[in-house]
Amino acid sequence: MLRILHDTKIDFIRLWKVTTVVTLLFILPGLIWIGVSGYKYSIEFTGGTLMQVRFAKAPNVADVRSTLDQAGIKGAEITQFGTDLDYLIRAQDPRAVAQQTRGAESIATEIQAALTKRFGASAFTVQRTEAVGPKVGGELRQKALYAILISFVATLLYLAWRFEWRFGVAAVIATAHDILATLAFIKYANLEISLVVVGGILTMIGYSLNDTIIIFDRVRENLRRRQKVSLYETLNRSVNETLPRSVLTHATVFATLLALAILGGEVLRPFALVMLFGVVTGTFSSIYVAPPLLLWIEKKWPRTASDTGTASRSRAPRSGTPVTMSR
Repeated sequence: MLRILHDTKIDFIRLWKVTTVVTLLFILPGLIWIGVSGYKYSIEFTGGTLMQVRFAKAPNVADVRSTLDQAGIKGAEITQFGTDLDYLIRAQDPRAVAQQTRGAESIATEIQAALTKRFGASAFTVQRTEAVGPKVGGELRQKALYAILISFVATLLYLAWRFEWRFGVAAVIATAHDILATLAFIKYANLEISLVVVGGILTMIGYSLNDTIIIFDRVRENLRRRQKVSLYETLNRSVNETLPRSVLTHATVFATLLALAILGGEVLRPFALVMLFGVVTGTFSSIYVAPPLLLWIEKKWPRTASDTGTASRSRAPRSGTPVTMSR
């Protein structure tokens, strides 16, 4: 069996000051930028027009997109589904979203005229035309936010049950770090907020949390077996012991997502990009955010012999065991 990075002794915790600065320099400007200019939202959230078109002959998607761009219909989402003859075209006229019914008719007419001019009237048929009003878009945006908040609360409840509170708090803060970092990345990458991107964020939360839980499980096991070793050394040892598994898992997922980002097309690419960043930030937080936070919490609220509520889940180091942020 292939074994990599076996029995490493890397001092990850020592770099906590550097990683904290790097994290702040990445997240804070992104959050400020979001506060100033906000995000771009897809048609699902802002309202727009959806047209289903069936072509007599499979077209080149790039030709369809350039045709719409030349007709002044910018940023249309073109999705192939079913056969290579059927396409969904989502478009939006910002000037007409407030009067969405009229806007849908106007954009649908413009799309049909542009396609007729480029491919001919007999080259396609319009299967259906639908409008997503601004009210529906607002409801979807609200539900997407609720989905993220509910997943975060569920994460908090799970951690409270799985670990004692020190581990839980560190893991929740690390997960919050991943969410904020991902939101900043979406802004930096100028990605449009869509249901696909929201799905990527929710998937990233679960992926990142899983990695943190695996490391904390190893920390708990090592605390039970090695009571004379400081928490600083236990955390480093636990990260090193799970490092081979982390490298193999993350490399496999990263390669798959990279292929999806390159070959998945316009619709799946935002999801793949969000998840690619999620793999990076999830690994980063599991190694450089959660363990130092646990160390700081342990130093701030040290365990005592009277801590009975957590004895069944994880045993504390003996009194006198040093808990320090740096050596």
